[in-house]
Amino acid sequence: MFSPLFKANLYLSLFGWSKVPLIWYCRPKILTLNEQKVEIRIPLKRRTKNHLNSMYFGALAVGADIAGGFMAMNKAESRGEKISLAFKAVQGEFLKRPEADVVFMCEDGALIDNMLDRAIETGERINESVTINALCPSLHGDEVMARFVLTLSVKQRR
Repeated sequence: MFSPLFKANLYLSLFGWSKVPLIWYCRPKILTLNEQKVEIRIPLKRRTKNHLNSMYFGALAVGADIAGGFMAMNKAESRGEKISLAFKAVQGEFLKRPEADVVFMCEDGALIDNMLDRAIETGERINESVTINALCPSLHGDEVMARFVLTLSVKQRR
C-alpha cells in the first residue's frame, strides 16, 4: 500500500522523535534508498543554519550520521537480523559553504553488505570506513561541499 521510501521516511521520523531527537529536529528526508546508495536531504532552515547562513556543522554531522547508518540498519532489517550499530570515528573535510538544502550521499552498499555478512558469520564486531559526500544540488550541482569518512561498526545482537 505504501512505498518503501514512504515507510523508510516514516521510520526515520519516528526513530528520530523517540530515540535521537536531534535527528527529528533537523527534519531529514530520504530521497533515494536502494542496494547501493542512500541519499538524505536536510533542509537549510532557521534550525539548521549557522551565523553565516550556511548549514551548521552539527546539522552536517547529523546528515552524515544518517547517510552512513541508515542503509546498514535497513539492510539488516531486510535480512531479519538485529545488529548493534555505532560510529567509532569521524573525519570531516569542509570544502565549500553549503548555502542551500544539503543532500548527503553514501554509495557504499556493497561494503555494508560485506560487513553484515562478516558480522553475522563471525559474531564479531566489524569496523569499516564509509564515505559520505554532502552536495548542494540546487546551487552547485554535483560539486562536493563536504566529505565525511565515518568508521561504521556493526555487530550482530543475539
